[in-house]
This record gives sequence, structure tokens and C-alpha cells, in this order.
Amino acid sequence: MADDSVHAQAAAPRAAAAEAPAAARTLLAAWHKTECRIAVAAFVFIALVLILDVIGREGLFPLLKAMGMRHTGPTGVYGAQKLAVFALAIATYSGIGVATATASHLVPRVGFAAMPAAWNAVMDRLADLVTGLFLLGVAWYGFEFVRSSMATGLRAPMLQWPMWPFQAAIPLGFVSAALRYCCFARWPALRPQRPQGQE
Repeated sequence: MADDSVHAQAAAPRAAAAEAPAAARTLLAAWHKTECRIAVAAFVFIALVLILDVIGREGLFPLLKAMGMRHTGPTGVYGAQKLAVFALAIATYSGIGVATATASHLVPRVGFAAMPAAWNAVMDRLADLVTGLFLLGVAWYGFEFVRSSMATGLRAPMLQWPMWPFQAAIPLGFVSAALRYCCFARWPALRPQRPQGQE
């Protein structure tokens, strides 16, 4: 009986540490929703700009030519492919946070059974912490990359826009995933459940 109460007292702080405050859940949910909206908006932009470009080049130009207007200039969207690439970069690096929040990224299961099952909770928290720290390191290199683009005044071909605002999606995407992993390490209850059968 005394043994049971000792074990219960020892387990209580661990359970409390694992429980996530409501504010953390609300913040992560809002954060996830924002990243989803950014990614969807970027993909919608890509679709629209490329469709309008094709309609302009393959539909409007032949129509104007048939009407005798031969010197109309480009009828597609100027720099459509570059704009689509920039939007794709934003969508891709927003997707890192989305994949982390939904546990939809691929995880190789090699070595998962190497540790005793009793260590799973501790190993999961350790793995989340190590992953978060690793991603923060990657984000630091991303920020250095963006800083060097700002310092050199790198501009996009054709559009002549500064590149760094678009490149900033790279470190921000890694920071987003890193902070999520750190939250999972602190409050394991926040970690999303991995779909069954996902390898």
C-alpha cells in the first residue's frame, strides 16, 4: 500500500509535466491554421497566375493577331514563372510546419524497437528535443543565407525584386517546425498522433 502511494506521488509530477496548458493548445492551433492559410493562398496564387499566363499567350494573343493587331507585345502575365516559383517556395516552407503539426511527414521506423517499450515516452521527448534543436541550427544557416542576400542586394531576374523577402520563408519554415518540436518535448500531450501504417 505504501509502495503504491510512493509510485503515485512520483508519477504525479510527470503527468503534470506532460499536460499542456490551454493557452499552448490554442496558440499552436491558431499557428497551424495560419500556416495552412498561407500555403493554400500560395498554391491558389500559383494556379491563377499560370492559368492567366496561358490564357493570355494561347488565347488572347491569337485573337488579337486575328483582329489585325500584330504588335501587341506580350499578352501573358509578365514574370509568371518566376512569381510561381516564389509562391512555391513560400508554400513549401509553410508546409514544413503543417507536416509537423499533423504528423504527416515520413518517418523511417528503423531502430524503433531498439529500446525497451518502457522508455518510449522518454525517448519520444528526447527525440523531439533533439529534432527541435537540429532544426533551429538549420534555421540559423537559413537566416545567414537571407542576410547575405540582403547584404549583396540580390534581385530576381526579370522582375528585379529583392530576393530576401521570398528567401525568408526558408528559415521561418524551419523555425516553425523547431518550435513545435520543442513544444512537443515540453508537453507530449500536444504531439499529434501518427496515422496508423505510416512508414
